[in-house]
Amino acid sequence: MYYLTLGLLYLVSFLPLWIIYRISDAISFLLYYVIGYRREVLMKNLSIAFPEKTEREKKRIIKKFYKNFADTFLEAIKLLSMSESSLRKRVQFDPSIFKELFATGKSCQVHLGHNFNWEWVNVRVARELPYSFLVVYMPIGSKIIDRLFKYFREKTGSILLPATDMRNAMIPYRNQQYMMGLVADQNPGNPAKAYWVKFFGRWTPFVTGPEKNARANNVGVVFARFYKPRRGYYVVETKLAGLNPADMKEGELTLQYVRYLEEVIRKQPEVYLWSHNRWKWEMKDAYEYLKIEDGNERNAAQ
Repeated sequence: MYYLTLGLLYLVSFLPLWIIYRISDAISFLLYYVIGYRREVLMKNLSIAFPEKTEREKKRIIKKFYKNFADTFLEAIKLLSMSESSLRKRVQFDPSIFKELFATGKSCQVHLGHNFNWEWVNVRVARELPYSFLVVYMPIGSKIIDRLFKYFREKTGSILLPATDMRNAMIPYRNQQYMMGLVADQNPGNPAKAYWVKFFGRWTPFVTGPEKNARANNVGVVFARFYKPRRGYYVVETKLAGLNPADMKEGELTLQYVRYLEEVIRKQPEVYLWSHNRWKWEMKDAYEYLKIEDGNERNAAQ
């Protein structure tokens, strides 16, 4: 079944992008007007993030989200036959910050958000890095889909590490320079073992792993975003967050990341994965000691 599916996807990948985007338009139409895929979650999340926006403005974002959502998966299929020159033209990426970090002898982590299109960026970036490129991912429930996405991502040199077995998966790479890509806005499985930070004004739990790993190994940390200037084109932007995170206070790196992520989302909200139920956990008194506060808030509370 896997090879049959892969063969069919290869055939689809040879379609020109303008046809692929017409298919995407049809899918996004169905998602919005017929299926209403996770529509309540989308509206809930947008209402929390942008309480100042009108219903019409939020619906406009949702329509654009569905189009970007469909584009992302069809563009991933296109990767099967897409030439390197075409990908370089469509994804702008400057690797200089990683070359500079590599020259220091340090490994590094890149903290990302759920922004489109991570599939194209993953392939584009992997070809220009001086590092071994490790990507932490959450295995997909469907074995066929999981195997297909692993094939897309690993065919150009990315090394996938399952988030469910990170400790063992990292063993072969501990003694070499690596760059680890982490989608750091994942929902924690246990809110009692998370950092709680105000995200768009609401207390929200964030996984502690990205910060704790960076501080324990004192690796450089880079924040990254990708934005979409127009359909079929992406730009990768990077920012050095810290060269020596071991010297930072606990929670400081996560707080910086959350503020960066808010800024990224506000600039182009339609390319963020709003279907992700980010605010499913509620703040409780038992989590008070897990709060990471901005300096102004902390001073006001004292």
